[in-house]
Amino acid sequence: MATVYTYWISTALLSLLYLSSAALYVAKRDYVEKAQADLGYLATYLVPFMIVVKILGPLAILTRFNVPLSDLAYTGIFYHLILSGMAHLGVRSLKGAAPAIIGLALLAASFTTQNYARDVSSPYALQTAAQQ
Repeated sequence: MATVYTYWISTALLSLLYLSSAALYVAKRDYVEKAQADLGYLATYLVPFMIVVKILGPLAILTRFNVPLSDLAYTGIFYHLILSGMAHLGVRSLKGAAPAIIGLALLAASFTTQNYARDVSSPYALQTAAQQ
């Protein structure tokens, strides 16, 4: 039972992190574009794309209407968090890398416990004893 709670709490917090980030991207677009440019990215094209991705990724995981799509969303979020953390560490911004580090911990907890909490199993996550 604790594993099911771990899944739902970590998934909810990860989704909240991503959806609040998308809201920040929409509400303070100029600030976000400047911050992205400071990291060396072409923000004009990146920000609209990231708004869509930061909304659709958590939705794919939460709704899980398609298991391969959900696994793809986990993979995309994983790579995004790794690249985001490394970009911030590359400019020596530990404070900027903190959400990525927290997000990676939440992602790991959510991904490894998903088969315990969901009816349809992912072939890539840990299997429950009943499923083996």
